Amino acid sequence: MPPFHDPAPLSRRRWAIFIFGTLNFIVSMFYRVSVAVISPALIRDFNLDSSHLGNLSASFFYGFAICQLPLGLALDRVGARVSMFFLGCVAATGGIIFALGPSYGYLLLGRFLLGVGLGGNLMIILVLLAVWFPLDRFASLGASVVAIGVLGNLIAATPLALMSELIGWRACFLVFTLFGGLVVISFITVIRDFPPDSIRPAVQGKNLLGGLWKLFRMYGYWAISFGNFVRYGYFVALQGLWATPFLVYGLRLNERAAADALLFLGFGYMLGLPFFGYLSDKVLKSRRGVVVATFLLSAMLTFSVCFWSQRVESWVIFSTFFGMGMLAAPGQISYAHIKELVPPDISAQAMTAMNLFNILGAGLITQILGMFAGGKMTELQNVQDFGFIWVIGAFLLTVAATLYCFVPESPIFGRQRKMI
Repeated sequence: MPPFHDPAPLSRRRWAIFIFGTLNFIVSMFYRVSVAVISPALIRDFNLDSSHLGNLSASFFYGFAICQLPLGLALDRVGARVSMFFLGCVAATGGIIFALGPSYGYLLLGRFLLGVGLGGNLMIILVLLAVWFPLDRFASLGASVVAIGVLGNLIAATPLALMSELIGWRACFLVFTLFGGLVVISFITVIRDFPPDSIRPAVQGKNLLGGLWKLFRMYGYWAISFGNFVRYGYFVALQGLWATPFLVYGLRLNERAAADALLFLGFGYMLGLPFFGYLSDKVLKSRRGVVVATFLLSAMLTFSVCFWSQRVESWVIFSTFFGMGMLAAPGQISYAHIKELVPPDISAQAMTAMNLFNILGAGLITQILGMFAGGKMTELQNVQDFGFIWVIGAFLLTVAATLYCFVPESPIFGRQRKMI
């Protein structure tokens, strides 16, 4: 069998899986960062401080992280369809609790359950893409899923702000809960765990933790996981919470202008995903080179914000945020990289185990920045007060780039060169 064998040529079902899986991921991306835009309303309604907001944003990611290792085992053993049904029920419950919660504790619980329920939205579609499409299209298609999914981030910016002004934040989240439920039902309807006539990879042995043990002995797993911990964690910490206070209290922008800056951050991420996926798959034929280069460029761009003043031009703000978003995108290449470094029978476990660090980064880096921020956000009054955000980010990105340099290159490109 050639290395890039097509398991389901001319299949319409696989494109239906792609479409509804991508819509499902849009919902997840919306909820990840939706607290940022409605944070002023939450502060007014529940008298929250910066610590409360940090915990509220992070609770989603801790719920998300908790389900990753069990999800990997479930995908390898009961399949994507059953897993999606269970997680969809949990997500709907969390969305209702968050929208109707009368106190801060209910908001935390709702966000946590949303994290658990939406924790499989990316992994499930990636696992399905891996078995329904040829190997050399995985990185590009996976990046396309996330690129389109970034629409959820964009909806959670200016559109959510406008919708919240019109009908209130609670009604907004009830609407999105209903939409998410309809998408899950449609997705479950079209899912088939494997193409017709395909052979499911055998699970080696009866020890369910055997695959994890293989991963934990690999340097590449830890270095790739730390890279995604930093890259995605820092990106979400900015988009999901800390960029807005910096723009509003540090640069004195109004809330609508701050939401527009978040749109540029999201647009950069959206465009960077297919661009770097194609660059990795078809042009440079490298995972490691693309990832390391973008880590270093991102570190330099992030550190440059330390030199801003309150008189910085709007085009500088928007273009810098666009660049930060674009350079955060190659983290998705890491999913292809780890999948190609491990045996096929543990590929789902590998991706979900790595995604655990992805999501832990979003929660922990958000809270770490909150610790450096100290008291209430309104006490941070100028650009210099927010310098810790950019110094910490640049440092972490540089460390991640250094560690990634020692990860082996993907073996599929070596096989392709031998064929040529």
